[in-house]
Amino acid sequence: MNIRTASVFAGASLLLLGACASKPAPITEGATTSENVVEDIQTVDTGAVDDGNVGQIAQTTALGDRVYFDLNGDSLDSDDQSLLKQHALKYTQDPSVRILVAGNCDERGTREYNLALGERRAAKVKDYLVSLGISPNRIDTISYGKERPIAAGSDEASWAMNRNGFIQVVSPNT
Repeated sequence: MNIRTASVFAGASLLLLGACASKPAPITEGATTSENVVEDIQTVDTGAVDDGNVGQIAQTTALGDRVYFDLNGDSLDSDDQSLLKQHALKYTQDPSVRILVAGNCDERGTREYNLALGERRAAKVKDYLVSLGISPNRIDTISYGKERPIAAGSDEASWAMNRNGFIQVVSPNT
């Protein structure tokens, strides 16, 4: 391999690694301020949603339902932890609520690799919620790998959106 080819590969690798480190801003349906966070996280709109696996889902209007991960990563940053703390506060108020955490990946990588990475991401979210006092018996995890993208496209912005842990609140509504 000549020096020019090696330089091109090195430059492309650095560009790729630098672009993959970003995380998207959390998606929320409404902006919240520090004064109304506690009030907002107590507002729950329940509705029947059938995705074939879950049954009844309680959807929150104030909290985001996803935490985002870096490329090939499964660690939670301070923003992710803050969001999960808000969810934990809400879940401790209603012990009948069950939670499903789905781990998702972007389209890059093999199916097997992404399923394993998605499982690690879902487990990381579950472990953090358990550390905040939610019973592990109330939290199920699943990995969708790269099979359920939320953003179409083959660019960094789409990939960043698809690297997430999705929290679904499953409630028996009794």
